[in-house]
Amino acid sequence: MEYPSKLIEEAVNEVAKLPGIGKKTALRLVLHLVKETEHRTILLTDALRNLRANIQFCRTCHNISDSDECAICRSHRRDRTIVCVVEESQDVMAIENTSQYTGLYHVLGGVISPMNGVGPHDLKIETLVGRVDRSAGEIKEVILALSPTMEGDTTAFYLNKRLNHFAIKISSIARGIPVGGDLEYTDEVTLGRSITGRTLFI
Repeated sequence: MEYPSKLIEEAVNEVAKLPGIGKKTALRLVLHLVKETEHRTILLTDALRNLRANIQFCRTCHNISDSDECAICRSHRRDRTIVCVVEESQDVMAIENTSQYTGLYHVLGGVISPMNGVGPHDLKIETLVGRVDRSAGEIKEVILALSPTMEGDTTAFYLNKRLNHFAIKISSIARGIPVGGDLEYTDEVTLGRSITGRTLFI
């Protein structure tokens, strides 16, 4: 693709590195930014710079946060007897949008995937086990809300093995979500029903 400017080409190459954005979409976005006022473009670059400099992860659940403890973990309104285990922070957002769940979360940071070189020690599994152990019986249930893929199922089986000696209920979300799908892209009604209709992990 021929570009009228080296600056345009460099910007397109960087934007195209974002997931789900090809060169044509990247070019369209870059040309849009060129047409915008300098002030609007600076607001965007400042927001991204501020994001990288100040974003944190909750010390308890590992969700994205503005401080060392997220608003969900700080809240006294949440049911502290239930912990919902998810792969990524976007899964927390998806479940929160259903308004069907009022417990706490634990973000693993991915799933076990030997093909991609991701093992149990690359995920936030030990901190989950530690949370349950330190809760002194306060945590009564752990919900495994992982995507119904081979990697998600492998991770769920591993977590069940690590947690089944505790006196807690281990459940998984109901399979209203299509096999091979991601929680992030599941509609809110289906996801909400999956949470409320969860079953014991077998």
